[in-house]
Amino acid sequence: MALYEHVFLARQDVSAQRVDELVEQYKGVIETAGGSVGKTEYWGLKSLTFRIAKNRKAHYTLMNIVAPHEAVDEMERQMGINEDVIRFLTVRVDELEDEPSVQMQKKERDERRRRDRERRRDDEE
Repeated sequence: MALYEHVFLARQDVSAQRVDELVEQYKGVIETAGGSVGKTEYWGLKSLTFRIAKNRKAHYTLMNIVAPHEAVDEMERQMGINEDVIRFLTVRVDELEDEPSVQMQKKERDERRRRDRERRRDDEE
């Protein structure tokens, strides 16, 4: 079976809980067709570079998929007709990474910097 990294963008006005439901729905599609979904990462609500279907922001989610091509085709077909999904991209890869993605590492680094700044402010006071 092939290995894929799949990222999809959900509309800005849906909740994070609805995004989780979408992930579970598409996991079911992949698993029904004989594949599996490894790591999933919710990257959060991020600004878009340009408007997509009147949206300035979108919920980004990454899924690592091990599945036959037909399963990925079916998942993409369903995403194409879902009103909550505004864009998606699936890339076939040679191997899947088990570590957190660059986006998640950036988020952790930003949180660490914020905590350090708060500690310095507290120390100064």
